[in-house]
Amino acid sequence: MAAIDDRHLLDVRNVRHLYGKPGGGGQLVLDDVDLTLFDNEIVGLLGRSGSGKSTLLRSIAGLIQPTSGEITFPRANAASPTRVSMVFQSFALFPWLTVQQNVEVGLEARRVAPDVRRRRGLAAIDLIGLDGFENAYPKELSGGMRQRVGLARALVVDPTILLMDEPFSALDVLTAETLRTDLLDLWGEGRMGIQSILMVTHNIEEAVLMCDRILVFSSNPGRIVAEIKVDLPQPRNRQNPAFRALVDDIYARMTQRGSAGERRGDGVFPGMGIGMVLPRVSTNILAGLMETVSAPPFDGEAHLPDLAEALHYEADELFPIAETLQLLRFAELGGGDLKLTAEARRYAEADVDARKQLFAQHLIAYVPLARHIRRVLDERASHQAPARRFRDELEDLMSPEDAEQTLKGVTNWARYAEAFAYDEGADLFTLDDPS
Repeated sequence: MAAIDDRHLLDVRNVRHLYGKPGGGGQLVLDDVDLTLFDNEIVGLLGRSGSGKSTLLRSIAGLIQPTSGEITFPRANAASPTRVSMVFQSFALFPWLTVQQNVEVGLEARRVAPDVRRRRGLAAIDLIGLDGFENAYPKELSGGMRQRVGLARALVVDPTILLMDEPFSALDVLTAETLRTDLLDLWGEGRMGIQSILMVTHNIEEAVLMCDRILVFSSNPGRIVAEIKVDLPQPRNRQNPAFRALVDDIYARMTQRGSAGERRGDGVFPGMGIGMVLPRVSTNILAGLMETVSAPPFDGEAHLPDLAEALHYEADELFPIAETLQLLRFAELGGGDLKLTAEARRYAEADVDARKQLFAQHLIAYVPLARHIRRVLDERASHQAPARRFRDELEDLMSPEDAEQTLKGVTNWARYAEAFAYDEGADLFTLDDPS
């Protein structure tokens, strides 16, 4: 990181955050994170779901306390404090309050006089383009308008730093694009009064479109593994070759095996053996991706940015699917490309029964938890085992939430492949004649 100078607004040093009990059963979501935010810049925190980006943002906002490390505002003093405001992904509006009242909430909490609150609230509403809707309630507004209210509420308190946690991800594509453009216009014209923006995103193109610097996070635990400076002038054109080259470079970094700072076990999933946290990716989606990449124009090998565009997926949606195919040895990932294996090409051309048989073979061979459950069922005379037994084993290695997700994921894959069965009422795994 750069040396401290008088342009520093924020310094994050050696921040770690552990959810759960330290020393046992806890989940390390952030590990040794350093970050510096300078005056007059937009910085993006880019990474997959679960990489701790939102946890870091909430720590900076003072909403949670990190387990260790320091978060400081070097230029803050009693006469000129550094004010931080946050825009949330989920709008987080009070449904019983009007637009005007929602915007004024922060000012009311600071005991600002009613007449001053009203004047500043109206100015913020006008700034973000919602004048005329002051007396409307959230239920009367579209998603994009609700997020504008959230932005006005953040801006009305005159923050030094604006934090944004995936502010456009809950919006449709066109609304999100309009709001991004309006926000960049306000920023470029200096009309918001803020000094810097720190935003969380999982959308690679969004990061390149908006940010001056991009910090790429690894997962499990979250660490900054790359810092990318974006030297493209605003406004940026998505079709510009330099823009596309930077997007491609980030895809390549995020699919690089064993990239700096990442701990990788079996496949590309963190952990060892049954300790891999598995995503809940449906077999229909896995099959659909294999079929898509196997067919023209990809013919077995696809550049991830092109594939994401063709499927209208964001990186955060595409990566878990592609990585699950790699875990199952149906694909190879690297350099921003996904290449199907011969078995995946055979799967794409096979009938339903042959697909199930091939999937079952790969599931038992390459997913340690599936292999473990099947071995226990094979060895027991009853060919049955309580799911609680495996859930407890997983909770020794990961959080209860991840354990539940992982067990449900492998259960759905096994049901499809008829590798073993699960009785939800009895919470029981059975062999149930998987042939």
